Amino acid sequence: MNKKNLKLNGNNTLKSHVSRLRHSNLRPTKQRVMICKTLFEKKETFHFTIEKLKQIVEKNTKSKISLATIYNTVHAFKKNGYLKEISVKGNKTFYDTNSENHHHFYDEHNGDLIDIKNEDIALSKIPTAPKGKIINKIEVTISLENNSHNQNK
Repeated sequence: MNKKNLKLNGNNTLKSHVSRLRHSNLRPTKQRVMICKTLFEKKETFHFTIEKLKQIVEKNTKSKISLATIYNTVHAFKKNGYLKEISVKGNKTFYDTNSENHHHFYDEHNGDLIDIKNEDIALSKIPTAPKGKIINKIEVTISLENNSHNQNK
């Protein structure tokens, strides 16, 4: 890997990306380091689909990247706890750079996923898990739509 071509902010950032890739059993190629930069150098939590991440990486690098490289990198990061997978409406999958348990709004109109703080959700009744099972985690996704009643006023 040619570190001079990566144009990253400092040696510690590069080391962090290389370490994350190696811990995920991925070779730290230039493209994978750029995926890391896109995912983990943001100040805010980043929600994305595989397709959206591909668009962002290609725009930032001004070069093509294979969907397989994106997919394999994201899934390796998910497997190692760096990303969380969130399925919405059964057919849309988002990934989240905040891998801690937390909740989301899903805006059905524009397709955005928005974090909800854990302290903003209160669950008063939780069913008992089926026999032989335990509850692993509880994460709430609240679907939003536009308020059409106020749009015409």
